[in-house]
Amino acid sequence: MTDILLIRHGETAWNALRKLQGHLDIPLNAEGTRQAKALAAALQNEKLDAIISSDLQRAVQTAGEIARLQGLSTRIDASLRERCFGGFEGLLYSELPQRFPEAYANWRSHDPDASFPAAELDASYTGESIRQFHHRIMAAITHYARQFQGKKIALVAHGGVLECAYRAAKNLPLNTPRDITIYNASINRFTMEGDTIHLVQWGDIAHLETDVMDEINHNCAQ
Repeated sequence: MTDILLIRHGETAWNALRKLQGHLDIPLNAEGTRQAKALAAALQNEKLDAIISSDLQRAVQTAGEIARLQGLSTRIDASLRERCFGGFEGLLYSELPQRFPEAYANWRSHDPDASFPAAELDASYTGESIRQFHHRIMAAITHYARQFQGKKIALVAHGGVLECAYRAAKNLPLNTPRDITIYNASINRFTMEGDTIHLVQWGDIAHLETDVMDEINHNCAQ
């Protein structure tokens, strides 16, 4: 069995503005940095065997605070990136229905194979379906669970990554709306035995003193 702490990065300016980030590389804001430091302090006396982070800087910065107090280096892995949303990225959630009405309706329908419009500057940048994203994330989590079998690791990533693990642990279909809150700088505990993931604790933010942001509200959950 492997103990896995799945951690969402601290807040960014785009979280606060409700802009869709996806693969766009947005750093932590001042509040996000404060959250990351509080998170690291909360985990300081909990021995971790490895810290693996998405390669996007909001995750790398959060992981770096944890690694500094653990005396570990951070492993970087692009397979833990947030879902790619194609042409949706960089837009406010409120802009999507007007800019891309059909694609937005498909997204809201929770169709596991729905696609996104291409990005304006790159026609090949079309995003990932829910199914593609889920397969990518669970393959990455399973890889690290096997590599560090019997140990405790932290995977520092994104809201969509945490949602994939939650769905797998709860055996939820990919086409069901999201019914959970995913907090910035939250600690979410899982165990993994073989290919089976189990949820132990969800959404621990006791180390944070102020409200934190859920990246996608329940009405717009993928």
